[in-house]
Amino acid sequence: MIKLTTAEGAIIEVEREVIEQSGTIRNILNDVRMSDKPIPLPNVSGPILTKIIQYCEHHKNDSSRRQLKQESQNIENDSSEAAIQRAIEKMDEFDHNFCRVDQGTLFDILLAANFLDIQPLLDLAGYTVANMINGKTVKEIRDTFHIKNDFSPEDEERVIKENSWCENE
Repeated sequence: MIKLTTAEGAIIEVEREVIEQSGTIRNILNDVRMSDKPIPLPNVSGPILTKIIQYCEHHKNDSSRRQLKQESQNIENDSSEAAIQRAIEKMDEFDHNFCRVDQGTLFDILLAANFLDIQPLLDLAGYTVANMINGKTVKEIRDTFHIKNDFSPEDEERVIKENSWCENE
């Protein structure tokens, strides 16, 4: 068992096989060869770490991680909406339900997956955010993510005009 210390100082034990899906943890274990000392995770809260462990437990013996990684590489070469949709369709029901959380939790998962270097989870959270944005106007995206528009009407008009070349017609 590997001991992890959350941002709040709580210690959570997890099977090595499960948590080694994290590149960060795997590298620490390989480099430092820590035995009983807990690994500090100052950027990950207890509730988020618990959720990430659930994800890792579900996928510990799963070939879908390799499939999702392959799909991610395909998307890097072809970032079309169709390629993204194919990747999403290949996710299992657990993955579809995993990211059905409030925005704050979703962004905490995204940040923790990045910090812990769990690429399939980072991709899953990224796909979820992409779907939240897909097809929305700038105003709708601002409303969805509670982003304040700090442009003056003149600045906004100028930016739209300067970037009109990239708009779909």
